[in-house]
Amino acid sequence: MNRIVILFFLSLGICSSSAQEGFLFEKNKNKVSMPFKLINNLVFIPIKVNGVELNFLLDSGVEETILFSLEEKKEVRFFNAEKIFLRGLGSQDAVEGLKSTNNVLEFSTMKCKSHMLYIILDPEFNLSSHVGIPVNGIIGFQFFRNNLIEINYQKKRIVVYKENEAVRKKIRKKFVSVPISIEKSKPYINSNVFQDDIEIPVKLLIDIGNSDAIWLFEGRSDLLKVPVKNFNDFLGRGFSGDVEGKRAKIQKFEMAGFKFNNPIVAFPDPNSIKNVSMVPDRMGSVGAEIMKRFTVVFDYPESQMYFKKNSDFNDHFTYNKSGVEVQHNGLQWVQETVKLETVPENFGGSKITSDFKYKFQLKPIYDIAYIRENSPAANSGLQKGDIIITINRNPAYKYTLQEIYSFFKSEDEKWITLEVERNNEILQFSFQLYNIL
Repeated sequence: MNRIVILFFLSLGICSSSAQEGFLFEKNKNKVSMPFKLINNLVFIPIKVNGVELNFLLDSGVEETILFSLEEKKEVRFFNAEKIFLRGLGSQDAVEGLKSTNNVLEFSTMKCKSHMLYIILDPEFNLSSHVGIPVNGIIGFQFFRNNLIEINYQKKRIVVYKENEAVRKKIRKKFVSVPISIEKSKPYINSNVFQDDIEIPVKLLIDIGNSDAIWLFEGRSDLLKVPVKNFNDFLGRGFSGDVEGKRAKIQKFEMAGFKFNNPIVAFPDPNSIKNVSMVPDRMGSVGAEIMKRFTVVFDYPESQMYFKKNSDFNDHFTYNKSGVEVQHNGLQWVQETVKLETVPENFGGSKITSDFKYKFQLKPIYDIAYIRENSPAANSGLQKGDIIITINRNPAYKYTLQEIYSFFKSEDEKWITLEVERNNEILQFSFQLYNIL
């Protein structure tokens, strides 16, 4: 998936965050610096849960800590577990899960005690196949609530500062400071959208767990309208099923005094967000495609956010022109020939030299998870479920998911050739990327 949407509302009728303390530093520690994995604009960090290291998506758009894909982590122990039902983005029914209390989470020298977790039992809810690395959970408010969190997208490094005014003074010298509001344990920022030369004030959720640039909600303002030039698309996956909507370009977006021309905006279908509890005046979200253009610092204790442009600031806004959503669907053994430098051996007077050997390695299998109607890929004859064998005559397993999507997002009108397996038959399809916005 080239865009991943993790925006959840858990219909539990309780507020879990008030009973938890969030992450706190151990004695004599006041700073933690750790590298993170950046995939499709999203930040993944390692956190230990009850002593077992898991891989988490860091997401400012969620309050609760959520776990899933634990099949290979059976050694994780959970306390005081009880059955619940969870509901969120998507148009389908709630899913079954567990609530567990009194867990201990650790990030480097920081620790969060008495932590409440929500565990999704449905194995179909699996971000790993859409990201290309194991993903075991999502963490939000409890990670941000106590300290200053700096995310450097270019260096792929996260720095957590113990909350104090001296740190803030240093940050203010280099960053632009902007007030935010923390409502229902989530951060919001006031921004402006420009359509048809009309400036429209919008209150947006700051959602680094959404890899898109901007989401806008139809019907939240009479001025917000889907541009005439748009197309239907798959926007992501939530608790309650697939999220679909429209994509379009808008004239301009302004946030914290920074301006972005012609950003690509998603307008989710109202039916997909019907289960999401929103603050009354929220009109959408600003996501990681915008945030990745900065080094950002979240300061929840003082309701502030700090921005500093990086060299990606002026990058063009792109989208998947192919219409194909690809997912990781298991592993395969692949035989590769490896060259060797060996010393000739003498057997019975004759010299035998081996300069290669066969090596077997596990490589990813990719298939088509979704295909957009009337897209170049769909019109070529490709279908959902096709297993991708080669991309432009190169084995698909040589690429990461991110590299595959870089082909599909190309600004040039390139031709793409996919060789796929369908019903035990090898087929070949070609299509040309073109811009419809």
